Amino acid sequence: MNYFRTALLLAGLTALFMGVGYLIGGTTGAVIALIVAAATNLFTYWNSDRMVLSMYGAHQVDQHSAPELYDLVAELAQRAALPMPRVFLMDEAQPNAFATGRNPENAAVAVTTGLMQQLSREELAGVIAHELAHIKHHDTLTMTITATIAGAISMLAQFGMFFGGNRNNNSPGIIGSIAMMILAPLGAALVQMAISRTREYAADNYGARIVGQPMWLASALAKIENAAHQMPNVEAERNPATAHMFIINPLSGHGVDNLFATHPSTANRIAALQQLAAELGTQTAPLSTGASHPPRSPWGGSQGQRGPWG
Repeated sequence: MNYFRTALLLAGLTALFMGVGYLIGGTTGAVIALIVAAATNLFTYWNSDRMVLSMYGAHQVDQHSAPELYDLVAELAQRAALPMPRVFLMDEAQPNAFATGRNPENAAVAVTTGLMQQLSREELAGVIAHELAHIKHHDTLTMTITATIAGAISMLAQFGMFFGGNRNNNSPGIIGSIAMMILAPLGAALVQMAISRTREYAADNYGARIVGQPMWLASALAKIENAAHQMPNVEAERNPATAHMFIINPLSGHGVDNLFATHPSTANRIAALQQLAAELGTQTAPLSTGASHPPRSPWGGSQGQRGPWG
């Protein structure tokens, strides 16, 4: 049902995009708009992961620089039957995480230093499993496509204003152009948000099944939600179009499960995980305790404060 709903929403977004192109230039305008969107999507398909990781100053880590984090991702990826993704750290106090990449073979998981410091190992496992679920379901590509099409619709709607007063073409006129400039991007944003929220519920469910303990993720979501209200993510505020990628909305002024939210409300997500926990019990074996070496900070040196390994 989630995949069917996502497909319908993507079809609606594409239809909206072509409709804006048609209003601007008739059939020719619709075709040109579609070609431009295809070219933009192709570029985004190959470069989206590098763009967003660079935007947040994420740096790649490995088994030597962050052994505990790397080993945890490797264990969960194996559980999910996924190739080992690249692992990145963002120097950001707000606890949060996202996944990116065009397919499971070219995927990356990025977590903030705040997430590493404030969550237990079990909670961190729940978050990483959630991100691996996005990779498993190819959500990273889906959300890239929706963001690109939504951006193209906004661009076309703005472009259509230049043709609003020309009565010698198929343009909708001044009033119609103003309405299109306002309503088309709004409609695109609503569809994008609906797709994002659908995929978050699915990733919560599958991620909880990967670790076998839904309440690990539930506990992590509660902590991240509380911290996100107290610690602004400056880079996310500068680039709000990327907010839907994070496990919890990193922007200020959110928290209700309404038509304009990029994420479902955390309370609703926790309730769904509680219901899943009642169904699953503890059917999956617990995570391994990890390497036998003393706990270390995942970015090197001694663990100076309580984190997921201490």
